[in-house]
Amino acid sequence: MASRRCLQRALSTTSFKNSVIWRSFGAVPQATTPSSSQELINSEYQYSAHNYHPIPVVFSQGKGSCIQDPEGNRYLDFLSAYSAVNQGHCHPKIMKALQEQAQRLTLSSRAFYNDRFPIFAEYLTSMFGYDMVLPMNTGAEAVETALKVARKWGHEKKKIPKDEDNGKVIASDMSLTQLIHTQAIIVSCCGCFHGRTLAVISMSCDNEATRGFGPLLPGHLKVDFGDAVGLEKVFKENGDRIAGFLFEPIQGEAGVIIPPDGYLKTVRDLCSKYNILMIADEIQSGLARSGKMLAVDWEEVRPDVVILGKALGGGVIPVSAVLADKDVMLCIRPGEHGSTFGGNPLASAVAVAALDVIRDEKLAERSAEMGQELRNQLVKIQQQFPNYIKEVRGRGLFNAVELNSKNLSPVSAYDICLQLKERGVLAKPTHDTIIRLTPPLSISLKEVQQGSKALSDVLGHDLPKMQKEKPENSSSTASNICDRCGRNLHDSTHNNH
Repeated sequence: MASRRCLQRALSTTSFKNSVIWRSFGAVPQATTPSSSQELINSEYQYSAHNYHPIPVVFSQGKGSCIQDPEGNRYLDFLSAYSAVNQGHCHPKIMKALQEQAQRLTLSSRAFYNDRFPIFAEYLTSMFGYDMVLPMNTGAEAVETALKVARKWGHEKKKIPKDEDNGKVIASDMSLTQLIHTQAIIVSCCGCFHGRTLAVISMSCDNEATRGFGPLLPGHLKVDFGDAVGLEKVFKENGDRIAGFLFEPIQGEAGVIIPPDGYLKTVRDLCSKYNILMIADEIQSGLARSGKMLAVDWEEVRPDVVILGKALGGGVIPVSAVLADKDVMLCIRPGEHGSTFGGNPLASAVAVAALDVIRDEKLAERSAEMGQELRNQLVKIQQQFPNYIKEVRGRGLFNAVELNSKNLSPVSAYDICLQLKERGVLAKPTHDTIIRLTPPLSISLKEVQQGSKALSDVLGHDLPKMQKEKPENSSSTASNICDRCGRNLHDSTHNNH
C-alpha cells in the first residue's frame, strides 16, 4: 500500500504531468453487421497509408478463379495477386496444410530447428536442381538476399576488392549509368521491377518508385532488357568488378515483355565467360506462370541463382526463397543474414503443399494450354479493334494487351479495367496503356472465354460512351521520362521497353 501511495503521488506531480504527453486509446469498434464495400473502401482510405490506387472492388471470399464481394457479386480474377495465386484462391489442399500445421506449430525462429523446414528445403532444392536454399518471406526480401549473396561471393570467390570509397555515380549515355571506384557491381535491366526496398529501387527506372527517396544506393549498372550486345559491352568494360546480373526472364511490371529468342542462352554464356553470377528473378514469372516451371526453362538455361516467391506460398502466406549451389550459398555464414520468420514451420508446410499442387495438377502444362487459348481470343479481339489494341503478347497465362493511347484518349487502361470490373472481370493496368491478364492457372476454358468476351464488350460497347463522357485529360507523357536515362521507357518506339 505504501508503494502504491508513493506511485500515486509521483503521478500527480506537476513535473511528471508536464513531461508526458498522454496517448488516448479508444475502444476497439465491435462488428455488428457486415460492412458494405463502400464502407470498407472508405475505412481503408481513412486509416491506411495511400500507397496503392486499387480498383474499387472488395474481396470477401475466393475460390479458384472466382471472387465474391460483401454484397455477393461475383467476379473472375484475371490478376491472381500478381501471380501469387497461381494455384487458385483457397485451394483445398493448401488450406488443409495450413490448418493442420497451424494447430501444431507456427514459429520456431531460426534460433532452433523445426520439423517442417528441412522437408521443404529438400523438396524445393530437389525440384529445381540446386544444392541449397535460403528461405525468406516476401519477394523483395529474397531479392535483397540474392544481392547480398552475390556481393559476398564476388568478394570471397571472385576476389573483387572492397570499395575504394563510397562510390560515385555519374550519368553517361542514354542507356547506362557509369560507376567509378565501386566494386561488386550488380547489373540490372531498364524497365525492371524487383520490389520497392531501397536497394531495389536504386536499380529502378520507375520515377514513382525513386523520386523523393534518395540518396539511392550506388553499385549498379543498367542495360536494356534483351540487348545481348549491350550486356557484353558492360561486361567487357567492368567485368572484373561485377558480381551479378539480375534480371526477370519475362519482365512483368514493364508489361509482360518477352526477350528475343536466344537472349537467355546468350546471357548464360556471357555470365560464364566473365565469371558473373546469373541471377534470375522468377518471383512472378516462375512456378508455372509462363507455361514452364521457370521462365528460363523456355531456353533450357540454368542460372547460378534463382529467386522464388509469390505462388510459393499458394496465395495463403508469404514465402520466398533463394536457390543456389554450395559454392555460392556457403559464402553466407551464421550471423551474416537471417529472418525470424524465414523457414518457419507454417510457411514450410504451406509451401510444400503449394508445390505439390503445381506438380500434381500439371499447372505448367495447363498454363501453356490455357494461355495459348487466351492469346488466340485476344488476337481475334485485336483484329476486331485494331485501332485500340496495339499488341497482344505473353507466354502461358502471363499475358498483356497493350492499348493505343492516342486512339483510346482520353480513356486510360485504368478506365478500361474499371469497366471490366463492371462486367465481372478483375484486371489491373501497368503504366498507362497496358493491361496485364494473369488469371489463376486453374482457370477453366469457359472462364477464359468469359474474360476475353468482357474485354471485347468493353471495347465495342462501353468505350465509345466513355470517350464522350470523360473530359480531355491534360496529362503528358513527361511522367514516363526516366530520371536515370532520359528516355520514355513506355513508348512503343523503344522496342525493348
